[in-house]
Amino acid sequence: MPYILKKYYPVRNVLFFLGEGFLIFLSINCVYLLFSGIDIFRIEILQNSIRAFIVTFVFQLTLYFFDQYDLSRIRSFMDTATSMLQAFGAGCIILAGVYYSFPQLSISSTIFFSSYFAICLALTAWRTLYYLILKKRLFAQPILIIGTGELASEITREIEDNSDSGYRVAAFIGNDKPSYNPNRVQVVPLDAELDDTCRETRAEHIVVALDDRRGTMPIKKLLKCKVKGTHIHDGITFYESITGKILVKNVNPAWLIFSDGFQTSRLSYFFKRILDIFLSLFGLIASLPLTLFIAVLIKLESPGPVFYLQERVGEHGNSFQVIKFRSMREDAEKEGAVWALKNDTRVTRVGGFIRKVRIDEIPQMWNVLKGEMSFVGPRPERPVFVDKLTETIPYYSLRHFAKPGISGWAQVCYPYGASEEDALRKLEYDLYYIKNQSIFIDLLIVFRTIKIVLFRKGSR
Repeated sequence: MPYILKKYYPVRNVLFFLGEGFLIFLSINCVYLLFSGIDIFRIEILQNSIRAFIVTFVFQLTLYFFDQYDLSRIRSFMDTATSMLQAFGAGCIILAGVYYSFPQLSISSTIFFSSYFAICLALTAWRTLYYLILKKRLFAQPILIIGTGELASEITREIEDNSDSGYRVAAFIGNDKPSYNPNRVQVVPLDAELDDTCRETRAEHIVVALDDRRGTMPIKKLLKCKVKGTHIHDGITFYESITGKILVKNVNPAWLIFSDGFQTSRLSYFFKRILDIFLSLFGLIASLPLTLFIAVLIKLESPGPVFYLQERVGEHGNSFQVIKFRSMREDAEKEGAVWALKNDTRVTRVGGFIRKVRIDEIPQMWNVLKGEMSFVGPRPERPVFVDKLTETIPYYSLRHFAKPGISGWAQVCYPYGASEEDALRKLEYDLYYIKNQSIFIDLLIVFRTIKIVLFRKGSR
């Protein structure tokens, strides 16, 4: 589990989260100590700690749902303050419900609002310090990039665009001018001594990002650095580790064959299937009143069936009929299949609403129960688009080696899109999921999906 956690959340992010939780917990206990005195505080320390833990859990949960733990970009003070107040407002509503249900856990108004003020001050100072560290890249690890072409540029762009990447480019190794070099870092010739460059730049990581390695790979110099303790990374693998996607257009079959991943144990597959059956049964029963209500609204607004059946390509390329609430006019595709459009005129008013809140996906739990889909996996696409995309996008057919899902890694990481370019970008995330699928990443996708549904992100 520590390795899996580190893979998706680097140590610095985990420490930031834990540090913020500690500050919330500490602030509440300090206020308790201030108002009650040391003697009473010692007697009530267990009860006070439980109350403080509940507040900490709720506040950090709401901070997560308000994107306050997305540290990929540096936020302005006003943006941070506004989002924090919104998150704490939602947290106070949740706590009010908890205190109403369990009065013994409640905190007096004086203690609570004093703690609220202390928490705001502590977190503002904590985040200001952290953002300063990110902006100055004070603890970013210097790296050398061997290569100056397309792959090197993609890696550099991801590092520069993500303030929380944890790396900074110290130098390029190559004989040409880099395609992307926003910070004007030095370019060292290929025939230079790599270990000298590592020592001068204090780089402990070398990323091999050559577009063509034939005759250009400095093997002996890399081996020399390797035995001296320098970390050597393959460019595609390094890109995968910092982005959560696979750079499909630069991948060769050998990398896919020899890289780690693309393995799911029978036990994991069995456990996921049992969980799918249980959750789909529970979901279908729990959503029955809502299903009946939406069915009535659909029938009242426009003629046609309540449910919409559409052929999709599933696991191992087998076709199945996906079931959804009908959100378009009955004659929406009389001229043939087309990509979904922004502000699509074919969508009814009820259809527009159920798409925004993802209610149209509820009937797909029947597909999950039948075993045609899972709750988490690559989204199934229509055969007419699959045939076209398989011809134009490399490795597109590989996404069919996993059971399709109601939600997936691409859906929670990439904005909604409906074009061949979007299909390529989504494939980068889908292949990453297939390569690294686990219960942990499934749970991560579920949490992100809940956040997207609550805040209506990514739907069309």
